[in-house]
Amino acid sequence: MKDLAALRQEYSQRELTRSTVAADPFVQFAAWFDDAVAAEIFEPNAMHLGTASLDGKPSGRTVLLKGFDAEGFTFFTNYNSRKGRELAANPNCYLHFFWKELERQIFIRGTAAKASAAESDEYFAKRPYKSQIGALASEQSSVIESREILERRFDELTAKHPEGSVPRSEHWGGFTVTPTEFEFWQGRRSRLHDRMRYLRSGDTWTIKRLSP
Repeated sequence: MKDLAALRQEYSQRELTRSTVAADPFVQFAAWFDDAVAAEIFEPNAMHLGTASLDGKPSGRTVLLKGFDAEGFTFFTNYNSRKGRELAANPNCYLHFFWKELERQIFIRGTAAKASAAESDEYFAKRPYKSQIGALASEQSSVIESREILERRFDELTAKHPEGSVPRSEHWGGFTVTPTEFEFWQGRRSRLHDRMRYLRSGDTWTIKRLSP
């Protein structure tokens, strides 16, 4: 059996100091995201989304960030999926980015709200044709008897909707997460990692260093 206790990695690439982080966490995020893109990390916009039901049962999955600005972070999904239902009932959630090649993580806590229909329409129109059909074919998170049923549904919708005419379902669209907290994590030697936390207070952000 593999000795998991012996699996260790020393971090030594960079540092993160109070004097070098941006005063605005969105600016800091954009800088790190640009670094991840420049490093050619596979799907740098992949993020773990954590949600919880009203009775506190957690769930998580990886989704793709499709836009961010000073208002928040946007991704798209089926509103009837588990994450869609949980966010509708309990908008509190978190986002987690992990870029191991840069020895960096970002944690974002906040609340999610549905994006506008216009924003969802605009993004849906930009999706590849087969991804549009797939969004219609899949009743995400529902029980399905076989893959053949899903593929047959996909073929039926492909025949029904030629490229350029696929409608966006009212059950598919965006969520925007408005942050209340950021944490930027930079791996350091001897597990003495750098952690900088931003907390929102009204329209301003306070920055504190956290112990690793």
